[in-house]
Amino acid sequence: MKKTGTTGSSPGVLPMQELKALVSQKAIFAEAPVRSRQFQPSSMDLRLGRKAYRIRSSFLPQKGTVLDAIKRLSMYEIDLTGGAILERGNVYLAPLLECLALPETVRGRANPKSSTGRLDIFTRVITDKCHRFEDVQRGYSGGLYLEIVPRSFTIKVRTGLSLNQLRLFRGNATVGDEELGELCSKKPLLFGNDGSKIWPVINGGLFLGVETRTDRPHGIIGYMAKKNSSVIDLSRPAKYHVRDFWEPIESPHEDFLILEPEEFYIFASKERVRVPLEYAAEMVEFDAGSGELRTHYAGFFDSGFGDGKRRGTKAVLEVRPHDVPFKIEDGQLFFKLRFERMAAPPPVGYGEAMGSNYGSQELKLSKHFIMDV
Repeated sequence: MKKTGTTGSSPGVLPMQELKALVSQKAIFAEAPVRSRQFQPSSMDLRLGRKAYRIRSSFLPQKGTVLDAIKRLSMYEIDLTGGAILERGNVYLAPLLECLALPETVRGRANPKSSTGRLDIFTRVITDKCHRFEDVQRGYSGGLYLEIVPRSFTIKVRTGLSLNQLRLFRGNATVGDEELGELCSKKPLLFGNDGSKIWPVINGGLFLGVETRTDRPHGIIGYMAKKNSSVIDLSRPAKYHVRDFWEPIESPHEDFLILEPEEFYIFASKERVRVPLEYAAEMVEFDAGSGELRTHYAGFFDSGFGDGKRRGTKAVLEVRPHDVPFKIEDGQLFFKLRFERMAAPPPVGYGEAMGSNYGSQELKLSKHFIMDV
């Protein structure tokens, strides 16, 4: 595949306008035309292709191609063009519509979309000869493949549906702790519910806490996924009632809440987060040294998140404890945001102007649910 240049040369996360330029230059191309709705301020939605494979196990190809691995691991092929059911607990692999022929200076990283993470759908991008999930090596040419593992719910998907996002980088984009502290001094990034500025804990990123005390109606502070519920069609927003799929969690009478092993929970952050237009952020995996649990499956925070009229927006946090029950308290720190510089500011930030589903969220489930509790 022929390599092409980009419109810019500055290091950082590539903004929407550069992603569009890469599409026009065929550095990003697809079987079906790329749509304008796929572009976010600092990322791009990727779409499921025409088929998927039920495979025996997850894998990393490292020295080979993904298609070679599929030949060895595939149990059967699934046609996605008319919609297909993916069963809870099974491992699937779907070629994506988008392919890449990146310039040698550009690399990528993928993450689940917000709705995907909130439905406990475990997704990871795989590329040829890769040794890490979600990473796209610098100058990569080839197809993109999505591993899909529905954890809590059986789902229905179809060709063209977006379950994950791609973010592209040029050079070093990471904001170090010293620079992050200076940024917080100039442009506060965390706020309380009353709009007051909060000075964050900074150590390899910016830490956030979980909210277990609230003045919301009904006192609901989170949700726990029900087992053995019905199928969720991911192409049908605002279709399903919360209580058919989730157990609401009210503020505990004690000053702590105990989470059960291998259950899936949705909570809101204690703080409100702001991502200035000149930056992007990613929720990174929680250090297991601070507790045996996985936090936040969907990690990208686009430029302009929480940067509207109200000071900051709540982050919605996905949690699954492992092995043993885990106690959490109001404001307890166990989520971390890594900030990254943009190569250039995008023309518009994440929020209502783009029709974003979660631009002004509080505690919120995925867009598929009618918030009737």
